[in-house]
Amino acid sequence: MARPIDTQETHTSEVAPEPVGPYPHARRVGNLLFLSGLGPRKRGSKEIPGVRMNERGEVVDHDIEVQTRSVLENIRIVLEEAGSSWNQIVDVTCFLTDMKRDFTGFNKVYGEHFTDNRPTRTTVEVGALPTPIAVELKVIATIE
Repeated sequence: MARPIDTQETHTSEVAPEPVGPYPHARRVGNLLFLSGLGPRKRGSKEIPGVRMNERGEVVDHDIEVQTRSVLENIRIVLEEAGSSWNQIVDVTCFLTDMKRDFTGFNKVYGEHFTDNRPTRTTVEVGALPTPIAVELKVIATIE
């Protein structure tokens, strides 16, 4: 019989943006740290970096490079608070809401941040994300 996973090995950041659902920012299983999807939001703010909205609260434009930098900053925060680090990232799943428009800018910023460590990566287009953002990343890292 398989040993049950210790559900107490979770981490919820006090600095990264609050999860939009009932889940932690990260969960450790053995020597792996699984991060929940993170977007560019900032903790305690309704404003989203790189998003311009109209008076009705609808997105009228977004800057994928600004959003990507913010997402990567949020990932770094969660990794370090949970006891891992940027160089321990082994896999990244990227979600973009407009691949045709945003892939080049996203890939540029991503490449600037992953110069030494080159984790595996999958990038997919999705119809929408839970908040008015254009990019979200899900990360797996090692942890000691």
